[in-house]
Amino acid sequence: MNKDIQAYNDAQAVTDAEICHLLAKEIDKGLPEAECKIWHAHPVWFLDGNPIVGYSKLKNSIRLLFWSGQSFDEAALQNEGSFKAAEMRYTAAAQVNTKDMKRWLQKARDIQWDYKNLIKRKGVLERLK
Repeated sequence: MNKDIQAYNDAQAVTDAEICHLLAKEIDKGLPEAECKIWHAHPVWFLDGNPIVGYSKLKNSIRLLFWSGQSFDEAALQNEGSFKAAEMRYTAAAQVNTKDMKRWLQKARDIQWDYKNLIKRKGVLERLK
């Protein structure tokens, strides 16, 4: 695991750290080719420089965010923001359904919007895959 992501996870409260460690393990397993790093203070995984999935500590939960998740056609994922992102929130590691995560990560690889060039395109998203 990336040492900076390990440090981020370890810095969380016990229950949140359990969730973060599980999410990182599942994301690494599902997207072994992805580059991961702390980006805007949160763990994020990238494919070809495009942000794909990440998680962050919110006040009462850990949010798992898929940048192109609104295009996955997954009822469990909730729309987030004004672009194509969708999220799932967790308050315990037992809530993480690894079977769902595996499917979502496959969709994250196959369905991508071009966030990498969002600024260059003045806020216009284009579908990559």
